[in-house]
This record gives sequence, C-alpha cells and structure tokens, in this order.
Amino acid sequence: MKRIVAILFICLLMAPAVLVAQGGKESGAAPAQAVAEKEMTKEELIAAAQKEGTLTVYSPSSRHSKVGDEFGAKYGIKVQVTQLKDVEMIEKVSKEAAANLDAADVVFVQDGGRIYTELLDTGYITSYTPMDLRSTIEQKYQNPLQVWDLCTKVFIYNSERWQQPITNVWELTEPKWKGLVQMKDPFGEGVNMNFLTMITKDEHAKALADAYKKLYGKDLVLTTKNAGYEWIKMFFQNGLLLGKSDTTIAEQIGAKGQANQWMALFTMNKLRTAKDKNLALAPSYNVEPFSGFYYPIYASIPSNSRSVNAAKLFIDYALSEEGYAAFNQLGDYSPNPALKNTEDPVSIQEWDKMLIYEDPEWCAEARADVEEFLSAIM
Repeated sequence: MKRIVAILFICLLMAPAVLVAQGGKESGAAPAQAVAEKEMTKEELIAAAQKEGTLTVYSPSSRHSKVGDEFGAKYGIKVQVTQLKDVEMIEKVSKEAAANLDAADVVFVQDGGRIYTELLDTGYITSYTPMDLRSTIEQKYQNPLQVWDLCTKVFIYNSERWQQPITNVWELTEPKWKGLVQMKDPFGEGVNMNFLTMITKDEHAKALADAYKKLYGKDLVLTTKNAGYEWIKMFFQNGLLLGKSDTTIAEQIGAKGQANQWMALFTMNKLRTAKDKNLALAPSYNVEPFSGFYYPIYASIPSNSRSVNAAKLFIDYALSEEGYAAFNQLGDYSPNPALKNTEDPVSIQEWDKMLIYEDPEWCAEARADVEEFLSAIM
C-alpha cells in the first residue's frame, strides 16, 4: 500500500510537468527543472535543441553511435554515445541523478523491474513521447515510460531434421526434454528474471493451468503458489541448462549433425547470423500458452539532463524511420506502427498474441519473491 501511495504521489507531481533545459552542456550548468510543459512545434524544438550544445546518450547498443552521427549531421548537434550494460547503466544513472551531475541526456535502458523501482519511483528519469506519435503508439508502449525498441525472446529449436517439436510449454517439463533445453541464467539477465516473474502473475498463471489441462486432460496439482511457480519449478528441475550468453546458446543448439534435438529460449536476433554460422535454427510459433516473451527498451530523459530539448529531439528521431533504420532487423521492433520490421514476416502485433509482455510494475512488485523461489529450487 505504501508503494502504491508513493507512486500515485510521484505521478501527481510529474503529470503536469516536464523537464526544461537551462543552457548548454557546460560544466557546472544548472540542471533541468520541472515546470509546466509548453508544447513546441517541431521547428521550435529544433531551434531550442541547437542552443543546448552536446547531447550525451547512454545505450546498450553500439549502433547508437551511428545514429548519433546521423542525427548530428542532420541537426548540427554533437552527440556523445556511451555503451553500457543494463546493470551498470541503471546504477550509473541513479548515482548521477542523485548527485545532480552533468551527465546523460537520453538513456536507452532495459529491465523494467529495476527501472520501475530504482529510476522511475525515485524520479530520476522521466518519459517523453513526441506529440505526433501520442495518438498512434499503443498506450502500453507509452506508459509508464516511452518504449523505443521491442525485443523478442522465443523458444527456438534445432531445425536441421525436425519440425517444431512442441505445441505446449508443459511438454518442456517432460522426461523426453530432460537436459535438452537451455536459457541464459536469469540471475545474470534481468529480462529473463522478469519473464519468469511475469508468468507468476494471476492471468498468466491461469493460462498455464488451462494449458496443462488442455494437454493432459486433468487439473494441475499444485505444490507451489500457482501454476506459474509450478511451471518454473518443473521446468528448472527437468535438467534446464543455464548459460551466460545467448550467442553461445544459439551456436550450441543450432549446430548441425547432432543426434538429439535441442531447444532454447533466447533472443530472435541471433537468427540474423544463423546462415553465416551454418546453424539450423527456427522459432516456435503458437505454443500454448506462450512461445516466449518480449520486452521493451525504454527511451527516457534523466532528471539531471542539461539538454532536455535536444534529448526530446533525439527521441523523436529515434522513433522515426530514419533514426530507427540501423535497428530495423530481425528480433527488434519499433513501437511506432508505421515502421514495419523488414526482416521478420511476423509483425510485433502478431508476436504480441504469442508472447508475454513485460509489465514493469508487476516485476517490481513480485520479482524478489521469484528470485527467492528460484534460489531455493536451483
């Protein structure tokens, strides 16, 4: 209850306000302050952004350096990109915002559970959706933060001599799959832990219970809190192999000439290089009740940004066809419905029906319980 009250209080404070820039990226410049938002035309935003100096971007992807160069060439704004992993990024942004340092202006960050608790609840970051996209981007991709990119993690199998081997996730708890399934260790991959947390939510736990009955013709007998926890327990205790890298996992399960068929839960973007690596990989479709999950990478503006207008302009650019071009590849999908993935025949709208979507508020609330549960059964 205290968490809910705190969140409502923060939302009431932030709702009528946005950050506004207080000058260039000079050392010692005053931080952005929260004031009543003044909507700008695109031309006004560009003019205001160009007065602010260098723009600093934190991102998990090196490709943002290319985007930054293109943005700089177009608008005459110098962009400095720092590549960081999600764990170190959240810690860095938190410390810099708390100390009110002149640091990042745009942060592209994943792991909704930690973001919600450590950056959003604390007021260290705020959201910005370009005005012309507010009526076209789905609300769930705007709240609680604007999504910049959607990433899919799917049950992928060795397809050298086999068709899709499962139609129901409970099959992966059966003896025939013992020791033949892999995923990246959730204690080393926040979004994987968030996925496991999501399936303990009532709606997904119910879907799992229904899927069990559909497959076996009888009700699931629980030894845990709900069917989500039960599936996790049975899945992990069926010889699940935990890896440190989706790249390595993809190479192991996709290698040709193996006697047994392998299955793994990993990012779809590893299929981009499957042909070059001579791997036999294919994604699972329409598995009951989910074929995997997908998660957002958010675009946000830190409370300590000195170049807020340039940050807004960069987010606007990142959500455009030109700014997203470097990322429009298999496994990555823009929340902007006008930008269709050029390499995947399955749209993000279709994937949404097959995958579990990360809810940062639920992950923030329940993840610690799932982590404790996993520690006890592993």
